[in-house]
Amino acid sequence: MRLALIGRADGLVVARPYSYQCNKGRTELSTVWLEMPKRRSNGSKPQRRDPVATRKKLLTAARREFASSGLAGARVDEIAARAGVNKQLVYHYFGDKDALYLAVLEWVYEEIRAKERKLNLEGLAPQRAIKKLIESSFDYLALHPDFIVLLNDENRGGARHVRSSSKLEAMHSPLVSMVSKILKEGVRAGTFRKGINPVHLYISIAGLSYFFFSNTPTLSAIFGRDLSSATARRARRKHVVDLVMQALRP
Repeated sequence: MRLALIGRADGLVVARPYSYQCNKGRTELSTVWLEMPKRRSNGSKPQRRDPVATRKKLLTAARREFASSGLAGARVDEIAARAGVNKQLVYHYFGDKDALYLAVLEWVYEEIRAKERKLNLEGLAPQRAIKKLIESSFDYLALHPDFIVLLNDENRGGARHVRSSSKLEAMHSPLVSMVSKILKEGVRAGTFRKGINPVHLYISIAGLSYFFFSNTPTLSAIFGRDLSSATARRARRKHVVDLVMQALRP
């Protein structure tokens, strides 16, 4: 509390309590002031910022910053600037840069799982289901090179953020169960051989595509061909599908 000096009519000066009204810089208080845009020049009252939209903008900006600079090189100032919001909102919504990085990883993995759920694989014949899963995995990496960069960075750090997540393991359990069910149906139908581990199968599907995209520049240089071209990608996609499907035959 501060004191305000007040002059009285009898000439004496007394100190009265002065309440500090602005909570700027007081992290224990509300951060509503951070989310209130400035009054427009025409005098109209601005709308309060949507917290859900603000959080999504921060995640989108962080995904780009982490993909371009890595966790170590990413700057909170730059993330806030990309999102067009006050820097303090990063800490308000996520706590710190590491927590924001984990939120981005969880978002990306959920994006992949959501895409797989939309395939409705359990309603398809076993061979068709696995073929669509392979194609979906390949296509996602082709369209989202930032995921490869984020994953490489997380692996260099020993997967410490992924290990701390309470969501990621639960997120992948239904996927393993689904693949296991499809494999069993294929065995009963006589189209798949016995003894295929669903986790190893999924790792193989992801790995065959992941290695290609994460190493395209060096592979292109070594083999003297442009593996980033649409033609090369189509050929690789077909090869991955054929290879996995052949491996599942009885």
